[in-house]
Amino acid sequence: MKKSLLLATLLAATLIACGKKEAPPAPAPAPAPAAEAPAAAPAPADAPAAAPAAAPAAAPAAAPAPAGK
Repeated sequence: MKKSLLLATLLAATLIACGKKEAPPAPAPAPAPAAEAPAAAPAPADAPAAAPAAAPAAAPAAAPAPAGK
């Protein structure tokens, strides 16, 4: 009888161990950015104006032609 009880216990433990695992919790969404940094102090009137931001790179003139067979 002890052997059958041991076998039943091992069988139950095996079934529990092989059961469906819970899905990991979804990652928390990224927190919203905090308030933006305060603007820089205005430049003095006699200082030259700041240069405008660099323009984005120009698009290529033409797409490469597909290789002929």
